[in-house]
Amino acid sequence: MSYQSEAQLEKNLIDQLVNQNYERVTINDYDAMVANFRQQLNKFNEKKLNDQPLTDSEFSRFLTQIDGKSIFDSAKILRDKQVFQRDDGTEVYLELMNTREWCKNNFQVTNQTAVEGKYKNRYDVTLFINGLPVIQVELKRRGLDFKEAFNQIQRYRKHSFRGLYRYLQIFIVSNGVDTKYFANSDGDILFSHTFFWSDSENNRITTLNEFAASFLEKCHMAKMVSRYMVLNETEKQLMVMRPYQVYAVEALVKRALETKNNGYIWHTTGSGKTLTSFKASQILANEPHIKKVFFLVDRKDLDSQTLTEFNKFENDSVDMTNDTSKLVQQIADQGKPLIVTTIQKMANAIKNSRYEQIMKPYQQERVIFIIDECHRSQFGKMKRLVDNHFKEAQYFGFTGTPLFEVNKSQDGRVTADIFEKCLHTYLIKDAIHDENVLGFSVEYNKTVDVTVNEEDQTKVKGILTDEVWMHDDRIRLVADNILTHHERKSRSKGYTGIFTVDGIPMLVKYYDMFKSMSHNFKIAGIFTYGQNEDSEGRDEHSRDSLERMMVDYNKMFGTNFNTDLYSSYFTDVSRRVKTAQIDILLVVNIFLTGFDSKPLNILYMDRFLKYHNLIQAFSRTNRTEKATKPYGNIVCYRNLKEDTDEAIKLFSKTDNVDDVLMKSYEEYLDMFKAALVKVRAMASTPATVDNLEREEDKQKFVVAFRDLTKYLNRLETFTEHEFTEERLGIQEQTYQDYKSKYLRIYDEVKRGGGGGKTSILADVDFSIELMHTDRINVSYIMNLIKNIDFNNEDERNKSVKHIQDEIDRADNEELRLKARLLKEFLDKVVPTLSSADSVDDSYNTFEQEERDKEIQSFAGEVGLTIEDVQSFVEEYEYSGFVNQQVISDVIKLPFLQKRSLIQRIIEFITDHTKRFS
Repeated sequence: MSYQSEAQLEKNLIDQLVNQNYERVTINDYDAMVANFRQQLNKFNEKKLNDQPLTDSEFSRFLTQIDGKSIFDSAKILRDKQVFQRDDGTEVYLELMNTREWCKNNFQVTNQTAVEGKYKNRYDVTLFINGLPVIQVELKRRGLDFKEAFNQIQRYRKHSFRGLYRYLQIFIVSNGVDTKYFANSDGDILFSHTFFWSDSENNRITTLNEFAASFLEKCHMAKMVSRYMVLNETEKQLMVMRPYQVYAVEALVKRALETKNNGYIWHTTGSGKTLTSFKASQILANEPHIKKVFFLVDRKDLDSQTLTEFNKFENDSVDMTNDTSKLVQQIADQGKPLIVTTIQKMANAIKNSRYEQIMKPYQQERVIFIIDECHRSQFGKMKRLVDNHFKEAQYFGFTGTPLFEVNKSQDGRVTADIFEKCLHTYLIKDAIHDENVLGFSVEYNKTVDVTVNEEDQTKVKGILTDEVWMHDDRIRLVADNILTHHERKSRSKGYTGIFTVDGIPMLVKYYDMFKSMSHNFKIAGIFTYGQNEDSEGRDEHSRDSLERMMVDYNKMFGTNFNTDLYSSYFTDVSRRVKTAQIDILLVVNIFLTGFDSKPLNILYMDRFLKYHNLIQAFSRTNRTEKATKPYGNIVCYRNLKEDTDEAIKLFSKTDNVDDVLMKSYEEYLDMFKAALVKVRAMASTPATVDNLEREEDKQKFVVAFRDLTKYLNRLETFTEHEFTEERLGIQEQTYQDYKSKYLRIYDEVKRGGGGGKTSILADVDFSIELMHTDRINVSYIMNLIKNIDFNNEDERNKSVKHIQDEIDRADNEELRLKARLLKEFLDKVVPTLSSADSVDDSYNTFEQEERDKEIQSFAGEVGLTIEDVQSFVEEYEYSGFVNQQVISDVIKLPFLQKRSLIQRIIEFITDHTKRFS
């Protein structure tokens, strides 16, 4: 079979973009790109410069002003006007891009720009706006895994995207058949953060020519960069919106500007509704005829997570106090068109007569309410109150689980009663297909031996009473099952679980049962208690039960919480679930809606849930992460099969649950065995892997064994899994021997040995995270550091101590190499950081400084120049090859001394690269 070559793909793309009115330019190297930028900058700002182009000295100063910044800061500069003083002392405001009228920019395309340092890279296709590179396209020929293009971009980002290339906003990878896009970033970029483009009906647009016609149409491309990228201030990252988010925002804004009708967006839980709704709010708030946009959330959702989410997009946009007067101050402020507040505070502001003078002028003004989680009943109850006050109000809702007739609210309402028309849908089956959320693997465990349908309440009532569900033997059986399998399901505590039960008494009973059993898991509990609750028939008030749990929690984590500090306890529990420091969290309803945590991967259930409540709870587990998290794990201790199927069918608009629920153990076992046949076809035994000499054969083995391990990863989450030859068709030791060979090939590619030639394996996806299951690794430690409360010295110091302890007990090889660096960063840099600082940026700067010091010190020890040692390291880092001849030529010593010194230099280069790579 013949495939279209990369060169042909590239030519076709260039021709298409030229036909779409991009200007074709030839930019052979970085100097030519700077010269082109100067020309375009003068052209774009011609009027502001009064037809007087920047002089050499002016352009040099302007370049210094905008160059050498982080990717995040460069993105801010791209969108801002730049105050610049000319040689004659006059000030001008220069623009790099027109972010309001997207089509009024200058668009160019080039290909095969060579950027040279110690080594040369050639970039496939680069798109420019006003002379700055904003989009980079990397291509692989048809038939190749386009993830190789993604891996190539990662190499370029590390080694050569410097200077004006820091203005790249979006990357595109394609093999002609499949095409994805993703945002640039100063930190690591996961492949799970790459997206397919689609049309408004969620039909994928994958071929390169269709993608170019739609996404890379000039005005659309500039609109994506200008309007549909978000600068995440909290994490100092760029975010690009996914297609369904873009279409939802456009549909909502269109309805708001062209009609006075309401509407709602149905986007499945976990698909990024917060970003979508906030972007819509932001756009409408900038419309001059709209006086205010109120973004309303329910009070119980306005936790630290919501605060963080909104402040990512606009600093200080959320008032966390319970003081309604603060809200009224914001309403009175004409310069604050966008207000994020709670449903409850808005109701208070309307009802309280003391605020009447401020609230009254808005009765006839155009205001917009955007309601998060609009399937909740609370807003329905207060809509009449809002309607009576805001006569010209328009309402838009966002929900992942709308209310229909079958799951309508207690007062009989469905979502369309208030919000009228559904403006855009993105269903759970769409999100799973696009790999924006994970599917679910559901296990049902029978814990009561009776032949009765547990959902037939007329029969169940007399048999399966609370006495049965709460029986000590049953509670012990379930607790033992969880403790037996949690280590494997959590991948050695790399992931965390929530256990939701049927009320506070059951929660307390499970907590006490876990406490009485032998295990090494960190188990916590949280629930809300009533001040005047009826405790008849109970041994203790639920507040006292929670106090006991907090005492244990304080011992576990060195904290000092009690029920008077409940909100602080809530925040701390939330943070520790997000960093997998709590292994199992016992809850009734808290954290079952609106809570996002990538390490949360297991939901244990000993209760009944239906429709939207069931899907909301399941969806806590299905946020995408690494390859080690293939789906959300749901373990049910009651018969929820029928309820699960009904809920999935309702919210997927389908009669088929297979798009949402993962395959059975037996099906994955068959896939594993089929993959094993392919591995053995390439190498019948682990020893014969050494006979694979051609890189093409090694590549086939890598792909076959990688797939085998992916299926094993799925099998390992099932309770019935046992690694035996009888079951899997291979001994565990034989599998480990194959894995050793696989890792050896990976190390060869990473460290080189190919005589300086770039290996065809260099960009193959090894999915190395599947091979190493260590919980405490570098990304885990960096995640802990990012979650430090930098503004609280006591909490910061406790967190630093905890992280240092975690580093000390780690057995991950990569982490051990970086242990000293991370500890010094914690000691020297972390105390200087505030919540406004980027941890990634700060660590990268620190690591580079330490790296420079180490090279400088070693160069002094061996009598070489810093430039020579730097050059050797760069060569090895890029090609994996140590050129001993070049080192030998630099050293002027007798033969024996030279040989000894060369060996010492080689050891330094390899050790240094391992530590800082």
